[in-house]
Amino acid sequence: MPVPVLLPAAEWTARAAAHDARVERWTAPHRERRRRGESHPVLDFLFTYYSETPSRLRRWHPGPGVALAPGDGGPAPHAAWRWYATGGDGAATLDAAAYLADRGATVRFVRDLLAATAARPAQTGCLGLHEWAMVYRADERRHAVPLRLGRAGTDAVVESHPVRCSHFDAFRFFTPDAVGLNRLRPTRETQVAMEQPGCLHATMDLYKWAYKLSPAVPGELLADCFALAVEVRELDMRASPYDLADRGYAPVRIETPEGKAEYVAAQRGFAERAAPLRRRLVEVCDALLGARSTVGA
Repeated sequence: MPVPVLLPAAEWTARAAAHDARVERWTAPHRERRRRGESHPVLDFLFTYYSETPSRLRRWHPGPGVALAPGDGGPAPHAAWRWYATGGDGAATLDAAAYLADRGATVRFVRDLLAATAARPAQTGCLGLHEWAMVYRADERRHAVPLRLGRAGTDAVVESHPVRCSHFDAFRFFTPDAVGLNRLRPTRETQVAMEQPGCLHATMDLYKWAYKLSPAVPGELLADCFALAVEVRELDMRASPYDLADRGYAPVRIETPEGKAEYVAAQRGFAERAAPLRRRLVEVCDALLGARSTVGA
């Protein structure tokens, strides 16, 4: 196994502090809303549907192949964390073999999914109708927010547009009446075969895969994935049937030609920005799997 790159204490403590400050922009308001018992129809999704806690999100990791030199106070706190090992020099590093013994199946699945997704062309033009299909002909809404076009107007948008949702974790929330309108039939079993890089949820899920691979993902990459997920979530809800104007979210009116063009342009932009993050996550998986192969050789 290659000798880990050793980071001086001054360097890794600065990177850890920068990471904490960066994500605190989102974690602090969430904690404050939770303290007050308030909900947010857009941003809560990033802490509820996605299960990473604010405290774990704030925790910086160096990634595989990097060792953290001890500081004046002793070894890095990572030395006490799961899947880290401490060498005779007091440096803490990810124990790739131990991590893979526990998480190898997850690493292989994530690697296969992301590589397959990256190999496909981005499909745009779904117009975010998954959010509309989740309330189609339903008396209950997923959020305590009024529908921008009302009940009948919302149903009419779904009925007048082709629904082509390829993402299982969006499709599974369709109302019973909307399921038959979808031209695709994504399942958990076909996820690797169907996921494509133009999908907003596939882009947001880069954050999920980053924290699912924790602590093997560098903190900077985790934060990059989270920051992009925030932007994508905002578009997702601005293009939804909900009226969020009083929350400061101007609608993307996908029922109009102008709104359609706005959505597709944003969708393409997010796909382009997601591509290097997806590639970096695949590289993390490859580094882990390569480290295991080296250990077992």
